Amino acid sequence: MKVLIVDDEPNVRKIIRFMGQWEKHGITDIFEAKNGKEAKALIDRESPEIIMTDVKMPQKNGIELIEWLHSHSYSGKVIMITGFDDYSFMRKAIEYGSFDYLLKPIEDEMLNEALTRAVESWEMEEEERRNIKSGFYEEVKRFRLNREMTFACNGERFDFEEITLSLPQADAYDLTLIYFYQTQHSDHYLQLLTEELIRSEWGNVYAFQNDPNLCVILSIHGQFFLIEEWITQQCDVPIRLVSGLPLESLDEIPKSFQYAQSAMAEQNFRAIHRLTDLDDAKRMNDIVTFVNEHYMDELSLDKLATRFFLSREHISRRFKQEIGVTLSSYVIELRINQAKQWLCQSDEKMYSIALKLGYQDEHYFSKLFKKVVGLTPLEYRNDEQNR
Repeated sequence: MKVLIVDDEPNVRKIIRFMGQWEKHGITDIFEAKNGKEAKALIDRESPEIIMTDVKMPQKNGIELIEWLHSHSYSGKVIMITGFDDYSFMRKAIEYGSFDYLLKPIEDEMLNEALTRAVESWEMEEEERRNIKSGFYEEVKRFRLNREMTFACNGERFDFEEITLSLPQADAYDLTLIYFYQTQHSDHYLQLLTEELIRSEWGNVYAFQNDPNLCVILSIHGQFFLIEEWITQQCDVPIRLVSGLPLESLDEIPKSFQYAQSAMAEQNFRAIHRLTDLDDAKRMNDIVTFVNEHYMDELSLDKLATRFFLSREHISRRFKQEIGVTLSSYVIELRINQAKQWLCQSDEKMYSIALKLGYQDEHYFSKLFKKVVGLTPLEYRNDEQNR
């Protein structure tokens, strides 16, 4: 960190150098200038974080210097030093963003107290600048918005004000669900859509937590046809849009969301860039891969139909043709095989294994296990250990 001392009196600069607790604050370089003109050249070359400057000096005084700093959006901290207790100087100093104001003769304690606060303030603002530059704040903000919208759609308590602030003011809004095909990477399109909605003041878009392929668009009532036109032109991947009920208040989000989900289940949607029949084989491979990766989650034909843009009847028929068994039988087989591994390789309790596999009822899963394997989970574990 660097400090610049600006004063036309060499003795004052020497005293400040002597009294300042520089090492304590990580200050490694101390520069001096005898007027504002010299100070400008040093500031351009060295970019000091802290500037201590006298008010009255020849060749550009301290007030002119901080006015110049203000016009160049200087991000450091300026501490004014003067022998005059003049309100007009103080007012100017405040107007141009001076951090503090010290009177001569300078006292050791007052100088270092002002220095401490200036360094701490600069470090805090510098961290904020780094976070803004790295996009950290935007990521946190977007995460919070997505979380609150997920809460709202699920009928849970949510931060009403946070969602309100993310939207343009309007008397009513439209809720629309946007579904991306399961294997598509939606992040890029969501970023573009978010920027366009905010720029055009149409609304905002929120990704469902734990399911980025399902998003919620809230837009000013009656404006969605413009948004749909933009999506059609800018997004080159398969998308399905489902409208919910118009919202006169954000409290109506759960009701509108449920209405849209029901419409989707009834295949009442608008398709953009449809998948052709030639993609059917690939989609079935995608479905099998998805089931293999998520068999411990809650799976259903309806969920797969929503994710892979096929009817539940088509998936049921084609799954059995491809795999040889129904979806439910295939999921049970995967879960039983996983249970066998855990029973052999760990001492984990049966109720814990059942929960991890998606079964709330331990007794139900034990009966299911025995029906498939011919032994209860405990008998199977003992049998394997005896071997």
